Amino acid sequence: MLLERRRMLLMMAGAMPLSVWPGVAPAQSFPSRPITLVAPFPAGGAVDAIGRLLAERMRHSLGQSVIVENVSGAAGSVGPGRVARAPNDGYTLGLGTSGTHVLNAATMSLPYDVINDFEPVALLSTQPVMIVARKDFPAANLQELIAWLRSNPDKATQGTAGVGSTNHLAGVLFQQITKTQYTFVPYRGTNLAMQDLVSGQIDMIFDLASLSLPLVKAGTIKAYAVLAKNRIAALPDVPTVDEAGLPGFYSAIWMGIWAPKGTPKALLEKLNKSVAEALAEPDVRKRLIDMGHEPFPADQSSPGALAALQKSETEKWWPIVKAANGK
Repeated sequence: MLLERRRMLLMMAGAMPLSVWPGVAPAQSFPSRPITLVAPFPAGGAVDAIGRLLAERMRHSLGQSVIVENVSGAAGSVGPGRVARAPNDGYTLGLGTSGTHVLNAATMSLPYDVINDFEPVALLSTQPVMIVARKDFPAANLQELIAWLRSNPDKATQGTAGVGSTNHLAGVLFQQITKTQYTFVPYRGTNLAMQDLVSGQIDMIFDLASLSLPLVKAGTIKAYAVLAKNRIAALPDVPTVDEAGLPGFYSAIWMGIWAPKGTPKALLEKLNKSVAEALAEPDVRKRLIDMGHEPFPADQSSPGALAALQKSETEKWWPIVKAANGK
């Protein structure tokens, strides 16, 4: 009798479609419906713009729509939480940055683990931070800015994407290095801070090139320096921080895509291939470069490459944040 029951169970198991087993989703039939790509910052910002650029190209290779969903707030920590709680079936992905998936864990208490609650999908691009200010700010260059801030303590304001965000921590380190003091003004996203910078409500931002580029070119705001070793091709007249007189003060941000923990490896590989194909398109690369981004080549954009970079950046930045009391 017991043997007969075992035979019956095995026959039933063999008759079950693979897709109904928990945690199993055959790559050959994936995706069969739209994929959600969660952007952790408001629409109109740099992360949102890149997400929509990739989503359009991924649609062609995957044969399904990729819908960008903006889930912003708390320095970009709300969006990853949405992804961490999602089913691990490949249909919910999350855009993230070195801020959301490295720095946030060092500066705030999160309801998820930035390393252990996600599966890396692809490493996208990197770009340096720029120091920009309202167009009528009295300082003409970086050295004059530092001198003005020293002579006018607590009179200037710097917009940030929230406490612990990349631009906030860059400002904290800038204050320590230059021995200056001013007020940080947190926003739900840097693009919202940029609106107030353009209107003259705040004085400066340590901003990603992608958001500042068109405004600097239009003369709506002014740029003091690129916090990197090399100038940005799209803004060749803006000096590097070394050239501007504050050597070695580098700050950059990189972007990647993650999936919920436990997403099958076959699906991660298929999603990574779709992202890699999108990044390899000449017009996509050109648009990224025009926005101040440097796309990673295919051999450096794998899930393993993203995992390795996230680990190394965590080991590098967490001690620095702790020493700077970046809570």
